[in-house]
Amino acid sequence: MSAANPSPAARRFSRVRFAAAVLLGVYPIVTGLLYALAPLTAGWPVWQRTLILAPTMVAIMVWGLIPTIQHRLAGWLQVPVR
Repeated sequence: MSAANPSPAARRFSRVRFAAAVLLGVYPIVTGLLYALAPLTAGWPVWQRTLILAPTMVAIMVWGLIPTIQHRLAGWLQVPVR
């Protein structure tokens, strides 16, 4: 392979960077959902609130957040192999 087109082994996916990006995306979404659900679930036990929050959050992550991070931050998520 040429210098302009390095081999795929020259870079690797950074789990640390990916985890940081997901955390930065998840925190405001969870916070917003909690604020949105609070008036609708006032007086509910925590497990019932979580039963509403968890599937909503998983769907947002799987079909929205994670694909967006992988697409928009693809270059940043790949780090050079030492």
